[in-house]
Amino acid sequence: MKTAAFDYELPEALIAAQPAARRDGARLLVVDGARLEDSMVERLPDLIPEGSLLVVNDTRVRRARIFGAKRDSGGKVELLFVRRIERTEAEEHWEAIGRASKPLRVGSVIDWERIAIEVRARQEDGSLVVSVRAGCDFEQMLEARGHLPLPPYMRRADEVADLERYQTVYARRTASAAAPTAGLHLSEALLERMRARGIELARIELEIGLGTFRSVLVEDLDEHPMHAEVIDVSSEVASSLRAARARNAAIVAVGTTVVRALESAADPSELGQIRPTRGETKLLIQPGYEFKVVDALLT
Repeated sequence: MKTAAFDYELPEALIAAQPAARRDGARLLVVDGARLEDSMVERLPDLIPEGSLLVVNDTRVRRARIFGAKRDSGGKVELLFVRRIERTEAEEHWEAIGRASKPLRVGSVIDWERIAIEVRARQEDGSLVVSVRAGCDFEQMLEARGHLPLPPYMRRADEVADLERYQTVYARRTASAAAPTAGLHLSEALLERMRARGIELARIELEIGLGTFRSVLVEDLDEHPMHAEVIDVSSEVASSLRAARARNAAIVAVGTTVVRALESAADPSELGQIRPTRGETKLLIQPGYEFKVVDALLT
């Protein structure tokens, strides 16, 4: 399918730079076939059928962005650490995205918080492989000193309030380089109202990575090189989904990351069911795709 079919005008004045005062205070467009209805996120428990299975991505966002300086010139450098590739006693290797006044060359050294970060390789997709000689767990350093990687369309620096609001209320393990944003709208009170209506909660993991930050540069989506992301769909989730199917309940995905994880875990031998899955997915969903697992989506 041609990417031009997805072009539309979005006035910058309609892009929120700050979250709503309440997590569940955002507007919501309900799409049911050809029917459109204006609503609010706070009404979500009444829109989801009783007994449904609500599936969320509970990965926590890494404070992945840092601002350092080139050792040779002092030029400013912004790095975003996407995922750790390996860790040894001497150093860690990470996949990262870099931005500087001039392209970062292999061998460049960036200084940040008394830590030396060396560019080891530039990959075909433009991302970098960097080594970090920290003398400590670099993940912990990022958690203490790094910045949250807010989406660039928000056009502002991260703030103290974002440390809480740019995480879902059910976030657990730090694993993602961006938030599973649909879930940011769910509050504890909203989830409690859902539980009161018999709506069950299941958790999967999809480690949001480079694909979130990469633009689609091809004219035909079939030619888009989808970046692999790690997914973890447990046996408990597979059992919960099977029980939901047995009671004819809807499977509701919170966010496209959940859709991709569940559809990647679909059992080819049993339509509508999933298999416990730990691995990578490169699934690209576009018009014409036939959904195997997910019945409804909050996005």
